[in-house]
Amino acid sequence: MRKATFFSGSFMLMIACLTLSQYGCNQPAQEKAQVDPAPKTMSHAELIDRGNYLASAFCFHCHSPKKMTPMGPVPDSSRWLSGHPSGGPLPSIDKKVVTSGNWILFAPDLTSFVGPWGISYAANITPDSATGIGAWSVDDFIGTMRTGKHLGQAGGRPILPPMPWDGIRLYTDEDLKAIYTYLQSLPPISNKVPAPVPPGDMAKMP
Repeated sequence: MRKATFFSGSFMLMIACLTLSQYGCNQPAQEKAQVDPAPKTMSHAELIDRGNYLASAFCFHCHSPKKMTPMGPVPDSSRWLSGHPSGGPLPSIDKKVVTSGNWILFAPDLTSFVGPWGISYAANITPDSATGIGAWSVDDFIGTMRTGKHLGQAGGRPILPPMPWDGIRLYTDEDLKAIYTYLQSLPPISNKVPAPVPPGDMAKMP
């Protein structure tokens, strides 16, 4: 009789332990599912670091004037992200080569480009208010990257190749804000980049 009572009591104790164990294991998961921590807001310094990291994938090489080395052109750190040098000479262009379906050409310093769209120049994206993007708001910048139009305006001129805005537009608003914050943290450099040359006007060039 004692054995039966002991067995019955042990069995009930085991059921109770299993029940408590199961409840205890499930409880944290239930609480975790109900409480989502708020996303971390980055500090200004963290935004700059994040923007530097993201911009390095797209911006640094084309938007920085170059110095020629035995290994070819390398970005000039003294003119970092200041765009195609104002008044910089262009090599001669064989206009037949760059008609639609043929070649797209890059100038030796990789800040000017020729193709069926005409001639485009890498913009000054330092925070110089007159020749760069110093007067742009963060909304102007995000709108430009989202739409491929200058200043994000419906009637703005299109951003020309080879600017990969259609890839950059996939970034989140927070990522685009980080890139903007990084660019605004740079030393402003005064450098007025030439306006794009439409295909029809290329015939007038020497």
